[in-house]
Amino acid sequence: MGSLQLNSYGLASLRVSTKFNKKNNTTCNIMKWPKRLSFSGGTTIKAVGTIPDSTDSETTESEEPPAVNFAFVSSVLLPDGTPDVHFRTACGGQKLRDIMLDSNIELYGPYSRPLLNCAGGGTCATCMVEVVEGKELLSPRTEKEKEKLKRNPKNWRLACQTMVGKADSRGLVVIQQLPEWKGHEWNYDKEPPPQP
Repeated sequence: MGSLQLNSYGLASLRVSTKFNKKNNTTCNIMKWPKRLSFSGGTTIKAVGTIPDSTDSETTESEEPPAVNFAFVSSVLLPDGTPDVHFRTACGGQKLRDIMLDSNIELYGPYSRPLLNCAGGGTCATCMVEVVEGKELLSPRTEKEKEKLKRNPKNWRLACQTMVGKADSRGLVVIQQLPEWKGHEWNYDKEPPPQP
């Protein structure tokens, strides 16, 4: 099923099996993750326990079923001051809300009680997320999003209204969870800082 690994900070990471099944019997494999995600200010986040160990040259990206990789950044920092990042993989063609809830990613925060959110109807705007990277893999804003988010930045979306790609989509989406509650600033850098 999976294995538990500890990183140098003593924080646990769960390594799950590399196949996820969707309801229509298609299978997604975990794609190769970059070994590090870099955030401005020199902070580097290592993906511990989520990177496949095999570097088998026989397996090419074209042979793997398509999947979308996610990096969900929590609104709170870890004790060492770095962003808390959760890595997940899912098949395209699903709503972002469903991917987050199925992957046990915090979506509603203080609005998590049933009477405080609309359960995916797009009327309460409590499932707001900030899309940091990968907006080209997401559906355009719906009319409900345009109405509810007209005073928010253009990269904020409602997870319940956002479709992630198509069944054959591949790529990386970086999501800031609960952007209205985050107590820190960070920027996503595509290239890691040079190593001394």
